[in-house]
Amino acid sequence: MALVASCQTKVRETSTSGQDEQIAMNTLTSQEKEEGWILMFDGKTADGWRNFNGDTLTGWIVEDGALVGLGLGGDIGGDIVYGEREFGNFILEWEWKLGPNGNSGVMYHVVEGEQYRAPYETGPEYQLIEDDDFRNPDGSQYPLEEWQKTAADYAMYVPADSIEVHVRDWNSSRIVFTGERVEYWINGVRSVEFLPWGEDWYTRRNAGKWDDYPDYGLAKTGLISLQDHGSKVWFRNIKIKPLD
Repeated sequence: MALVASCQTKVRETSTSGQDEQIAMNTLTSQEKEEGWILMFDGKTADGWRNFNGDTLTGWIVEDGALVGLGLGGDIGGDIVYGEREFGNFILEWEWKLGPNGNSGVMYHVVEGEQYRAPYETGPEYQLIEDDDFRNPDGSQYPLEEWQKTAADYAMYVPADSIEVHVRDWNSSRIVFTGERVEYWINGVRSVEFLPWGEDWYTRRNAGKWDDYPDYGLAKTGLISLQDHGSKVWFRNIKIKPLD
């Protein structure tokens, strides 16, 4: 996984030569371009991103090479989507950090429409949250369930005990999605692994929170979404490799 060298460059070990290569932030290597990776954020503009069910981008800015959610959202509103195309099977990578009382996430296979108020009604979520000290708006502490913690498949699969997260610093995350296997990774450690649309998946989906959302997780393709859940969040180096 990437190691952060500065706000403008990072050091990544290439898979071909085994040598360290200085790579500019929010760019693709020549090898990644050859492999079909798509850069979803160039660090300068928010081109391609817009509000869920919208035509414009509000509540988010580009600052110091990061796409920043300003914390103006809530349970409904504030989330954005990459509207350039939909993805089915993919590898998605990004770096992120949270502000105080941070709560965010990355969703995929998101479907838009007037019948949906938020991306989470259809799209599974890789959870990002301040696990150790999450608090309600009034300051009271909010005890998190295991399925609510960082790098969980939110309200479905709990993260591994071995993960290490420092939400005020930059973290590296990765989703590998295919119809036969899904993996979530954080800082080089696999946090979640499951079979999508299998017997266990449907049991979890129909027994918990998502039973109230009939279209949750059923789409085979959809949009990528970033969540603003009412606290500041930073994203950078967002890229995706379609596997279809």
